[in-house]
Amino acid sequence: MNPIVWFLTGNEGKLNEAESHLSKLGYIVKQLVVNDDQLFEPQASNLEVVAMSKITQALNHLPQEFTERDMILVEDAGLFISALDGFPGVYSSYVHSTIGNLGIIRLLNHLKTADPVSSANLRSARFMAVAALWRAGEVIIGEGVCPGHIADEPVDGNGFGFDPIFVPYDLDDELTPLSPGIYGSHSTHGKTFGAVDFSVKQKFSHRRRALENLFSQLPSAS
Repeated sequence: MNPIVWFLTGNEGKLNEAESHLSKLGYIVKQLVVNDDQLFEPQASNLEVVAMSKITQALNHLPQEFTERDMILVEDAGLFISALDGFPGVYSSYVHSTIGNLGIIRLLNHLKTADPVSSANLRSARFMAVAALWRAGEVIIGEGVCPGHIADEPVDGNGFGFDPIFVPYDLDDELTPLSPGIYGSHSTHGKTFGAVDFSVKQKFSHRRRALENLFSQLPSAS
């Protein structure tokens, strides 16, 4: 039987991203559901500290069917905007729930120029993700980054969180991010994550990169 990865998340979008990637590697992904009032979000300066806290909390809420071969996966991500000194960063979830996408755009309204490349540079940002996996008492960490910029206005549709306002930079043939203004083999053509299909987003996804980095450190699931 393929190994089971219990993913602690209440976000269906994150769960779908993990399932899409890990199923190809031979893992079964199941959602580990814990009531919000049984978890707490630590006040920390970096994503890894938050992820490690989530692992510790998840170990206190293992399902009855959990076996010694099973693993626990947690993930924490944030939007880091250069012009705002990395804000909202580790506080992205709280900031999104309070001021939302429009609030972020208002904070950056003074950073717009007629030239799209200059505007992208001024409004540069990056999505960062840290994935942590508990396996037989050991914790392994993976990291992923997706650079891009903040759009002038949100575009709803697919995605979640800050996806409607984030435009990723193009990628080359090896899926390596390029500089703003450089056209690559893979592109959203100036569209935000919220305006593209899930399959397109997966090529750029910081979560996918974090999971790839994490699971490359493990032996094959087969």
